[in-house]
Amino acid sequence: MVDFEAQVLERRTPCRPAPLPEVALTLAEVHAELLLVHPFREGNGRLARWLADLMALQAGLPLPEYGLAGRGSVQRKYRYLTAVQRGYAQDCQPLADFFRESLERAAA
Repeated sequence: MVDFEAQVLERRTPCRPAPLPEVALTLAEVHAELLLVHPFREGNGRLARWLADLMALQAGLPLPEYGLAGRGSVQRKYRYLTAVQRGYAQDCQPLADFFRESLERAAA
């Protein structure tokens, strides 16, 4: 957690207004790293999405609409979990795409 705070949070928060792809990548990088260090079996994703919500608000964006419930949620959950796994391997672009789409849904 000390490394997460010093190497990730200090550089990425507060999340500043920027073009949507840049904010989405910032959310993805913080999200993936937090999931790697979160110490509990349950609640990892909820906590990480809550932090992403706060960061989106800091950047002047609406709360992301993740779409993890309701119509189309099965495919989005699969994409989210696959993107998180890629984030563990330092490939955050799929997770950034997920956040960008979530923010675009919220703005629509």
